[in-house]
Amino acid sequence: MRLFLAIAVLALAGCTRKPADAPLPVQPPAPTKPDAVQTLGKDLDKTDHRVGAALVAIEKNADKPKVVVAESRLAQSYLPPPPEADVAFAVARASRAETPQGAIDYAKQMEFGRKLATAVNKAWEKLEADQKEAARVSQLKDARIVELTKEVERVKKDASAQTWTLVGAGLAVIGALTTAFMGPRIGLPLLLCGAFCGSVPFIIDSPWFEYAAGGTLVISCGLGLWWLADKVRDSVNKTPPADEPPKE
Repeated sequence: MRLFLAIAVLALAGCTRKPADAPLPVQPPAPTKPDAVQTLGKDLDKTDHRVGAALVAIEKNADKPKVVVAESRLAQSYLPPPPEADVAFAVARASRAETPQGAIDYAKQMEFGRKLATAVNKAWEKLEADQKEAARVSQLKDARIVELTKEVERVKKDASAQTWTLVGAGLAVIGALTTAFMGPRIGLPLLLCGAFCGSVPFIIDSPWFEYAAGGTLVISCGLGLWWLADKVRDSVNKTPPADEPPKE
């Protein structure tokens, strides 16, 4: 009997086994919400545009020292303070501006600046793409979590149903053997118990189970209160025993 039950459990477990899900793609190290990237991008664009506009104003008003100083300070207000080494490097470069070497230095620095700006723009575009991919993968993970949660609930439910079914089958077999060898007085209750155990999963899954359980509870409480009231009434209405005649 135990061997039969073990084989049945293994067969049911094998039949209900779900194929492995496809692995999820790797989530890029980027925020999943677009607001963070978009807000930061707008602020950086505003800073770049304001600094660039101030530099254009300086170039167009190079013959007006006050305008150059004012626009330079305005541009610096949009930027963090530069390191002392970079300031010294720029001052030294400016001191050679009117020499042939100065022209070569400026050409090299301009080429470096254009390459750096291109690299920053490409990095920002990659960040935006990573953010979209991160959001997509995050949604896939959330969906997988919901799916796995449902799968766990289904497995628990199936395991409970299989347990009740196996218990019912076992009681039915024992009841049949008991009926055959010991009579229906002992075997029929076991058969009824087996049938009840086998039907428990269907009873619980029924949409009327909650109403039936609630109604049964209310009826049981009502019967209990009626029994208690009847006992109290009987004790109140009970006739006291008559006095026994005195013995001679």
